[in-house]
Amino acid sequence: MKYFSLLAALALGACSIPSPGDTPVTRAVVAESALPPMKVFQAPAPVMPRMSNGTIAADFLSLHFQLESGRELTHFTRFEGPITVGVTGKPPASLGPDLSRLLARLRNEAGIDIRSIGSSNQTPNIVIEAVSRADIRRALPQAACFVVPNVTSLDDFRRSRRSDKTNWVSLRDRTQMAIFLPYDASPQEVRDCLHEELAQALGPLNDLYRLRESVFNDDNVHTVLTGFDMLVLRATYDPTLRSGMTRDQVAARIPSILAALNPAGNSLPGERQQATPRSWIEAVQEALGPGSSSAERRNAVNKALSIAQSNGWTDHRRAFSHYIAGRMTQAYDAQLAQRHYASADRFFRQTPGTELHQAYLAAQTAAFAVSQADGQEALRLIAPAVPVARRAENAALLATLMLIQAEAYELTGQYDVARSVRLDSLGWARYGFGSDWAVRAKMREISGLNPAPRS
Repeated sequence: MKYFSLLAALALGACSIPSPGDTPVTRAVVAESALPPMKVFQAPAPVMPRMSNGTIAADFLSLHFQLESGRELTHFTRFEGPITVGVTGKPPASLGPDLSRLLARLRNEAGIDIRSIGSSNQTPNIVIEAVSRADIRRALPQAACFVVPNVTSLDDFRRSRRSDKTNWVSLRDRTQMAIFLPYDASPQEVRDCLHEELAQALGPLNDLYRLRESVFNDDNVHTVLTGFDMLVLRATYDPTLRSGMTRDQVAARIPSILAALNPAGNSLPGERQQATPRSWIEAVQEALGPGSSSAERRNAVNKALSIAQSNGWTDHRRAFSHYIAGRMTQAYDAQLAQRHYASADRFFRQTPGTELHQAYLAAQTAAFAVSQADGQEALRLIAPAVPVARRAENAALLATLMLIQAEAYELTGQYDVARSVRLDSLGWARYGFGSDWAVRAKMREISGLNPAPRS
């Protein structure tokens, strides 16, 4: 499942968006009828993974033979034969186009025989049911969305949830899956859920914090399927594999599969694979999840930092520990938060493939620069982050960066440029944040960072 709490925690101020009417009108607010149409991304731009095939092979086995809970799986499973997909419930308008784009990518990039069957009387292999967020949380309180085997509806899942029918450990092959997405979330959140849950319906069932270029990572930095993810899915459906194979059988074949699919990875040096301890994962989830007090969150993030340091990590997991520490402290100690962000930046920069992580960090550090009336520094920080967010198809992050950029342009006296950038950001904000009030609230939040007076 995709964790709602971690998804929400990464965007600037995502945990503190006010409700309509809670925030006074400021200079950044446009007329009530003036929001431009929603923008959508067009051509995907995935990048092939920059790691050795030996490393990818180890990741492949961990993704397929272990659940997020840590339970081991004894058999490899996938769909055998053509796969059909259908949508039920109350799908939002954005779901159809996003599903079509994703299915095309799965066919073209992963070589999977998958198609939508529309309103056919045939029961599809994968049912995507659009339900309310409240219904999802009643079923799984921590989830933004989730996938279940051998059911066709949320009612079916409720009846069968405690039986072997829905137990991934008991699964030997895949014939029927159901994905539950929220119809009352932003278009981007619906799309993000669609990518991760459909990918898990097709193949990998685990999430690994050690993966830095994948949606199969509960930090939720990557929100659409990456080049790494598509390679893993293409390998999953290689004709030399089949459902029911053991880990040893798959391990014997996956090196030759990856050698053929990713020849560039044959000559790259392997990476040291260090497992992420359950204690660190639980600390991160407590720090960012619902139901924890402020003191409990601070203790949890300090524990995550301590574990990262004691394990000698210097990768994105160490950086992420500092990042969330910065998020926890910035409300009451902005200078301490900036020191954590500087540490996060240092570890991100020495870890290849973390450009998107750095873009998230730039939103925080540039926002601080704006709050200090340093427009030039904010522009310097944001410049490399905007194209990264655009390439990653992250509209919420892109809109946030552009709104901060607009404030920075105003601080440097470039008012016409600021107005143009702000207007351009709003179409992305409508996709990333959804409702008009949420878009306006984000604008108010970011404009409130700027201390400069304005007529």
